[in-house]
Amino acid sequence: MAKEICSHLDPIHDVRPHTRGCEACLELGDAWVHLRLCMTCGKVGCCDSSKHKHATAHFHATQHAIMRSLEPGERWFWCYVDEVGFEPG
Repeated sequence: MAKEICSHLDPIHDVRPHTRGCEACLELGDAWVHLRLCMTCGKVGCCDSSKHKHATAHFHATQHAIMRSLEPGERWFWCYVDEVGFEPG
């Protein structure tokens, strides 16, 4: 199903989070609202509801298009290029 709405799935890897929180917020000593995981490299960033929006900043810096929610019980992904969310099929 995701292939139909997003063409940026090829770079997705079986990644593991590098940290247990937003890497940049941890360095700043700041808090976040929700966490996102880059499916290309495993970097953890905070969501757009967080003050610094580090997941989106990571996309702009790297062009790694697909993030997934790291929140317990959530299985959805987001493609920054196509601006679409989806769940794995």
